[in-house]
Amino acid sequence: MKFHRIYFGLVTALVVLSCSDENAVKTLHLGHGLDVSHSVHKAMVSMAEDLAERSGGRLKLEIYPSQQLGTERECLELLQIGSLDMTKVSVGVLENFAPKMKVLGLPFLFRDRQHSFNVLDGPIGEMLLKDGEKYWLKGLGYYDAGSRSFYTMNKPILKPSDLEGEKIRVMESATAVNMVKALGGSPTPISWGELYTSLQQGVVDGAENNPPSFYLSRHYEVCKYYSLDEHTVLPDVLLIGTYAWEKLTEQEREWLNASVEKSIKYQRKLWAEAETEALREVEKAGVEIIRPDKTPFVEKVSEIFESYKDDVEMYPLIKQIQETN
Repeated sequence: MKFHRIYFGLVTALVVLSCSDENAVKTLHLGHGLDVSHSVHKAMVSMAEDLAERSGGRLKLEIYPSQQLGTERECLELLQIGSLDMTKVSVGVLENFAPKMKVLGLPFLFRDRQHSFNVLDGPIGEMLLKDGEKYWLKGLGYYDAGSRSFYTMNKPILKPSDLEGEKIRVMESATAVNMVKALGGSPTPISWGELYTSLQQGVVDGAENNPPSFYLSRHYEVCKYYSLDEHTVLPDVLLIGTYAWEKLTEQEREWLNASVEKSIKYQRKLWAEAETEALREVEKAGVEIIRPDKTPFVEKVSEIFESYKDDVEMYPLIKQIQETN
């Protein structure tokens, strides 16, 4: 069934974008893996409305949520071959396609949320968005995805040693795998859509994600411990395939960029509200929320930073991020 859904999306996108008449209505197709109640999806809906209004109905955006067109990795691959126009993925998945992005997955890289915004909205963030273009992926901006923390079924994570022997679901990200290994856990890559069942069946003992994702996925029904160590700040990245971008006129690009920028501001506001609500709701559902001392976690992963010292490309980038005000 998934193949048929993807095939339908591909055919539709190709037919629409094959039209070269600049006065005709153009429709961009955006596929992503999040639920419709997620702040990112709501921001995209707002972006679609703004884009239609801004362009006088000449440029439209159709959104396919909840992995209708495939997983995050599959959507990126569809962008690369020009069969899908836009997608939203976690930077943890994007690092497999645009290698420099892996710097954002390093644990405890940012001092706080504002520091992350200053980096992402500044020259470093812009450079990283452009880095994907040689891989046919053009970054448009960053949505807030908060901080990721561990949630587990059988015991709380109070210190790194509590992760020893625990199978922790991670994204398909080498940086995430290395982080969990450094903390003593056993990283297990599993797709987001399969995680609930994997937790139920004991394939993994826990996972790591931000509060809204923990809540909206209903993983709190299985995992009753949420340890807010906030090890990584992994933004979501909004992308357009270079094939789709090149089919847009300068005016259409201006409309799209303006609508993207407006949606990012809106999403960050929604995100802050969603985080508060998520923590309140999971606690009401019986989840024990732990706020451990972060120092032992920071010390435990320091070896990851040391491993980049001889990397002439990554180490200066890490230093630039750390020194950003």
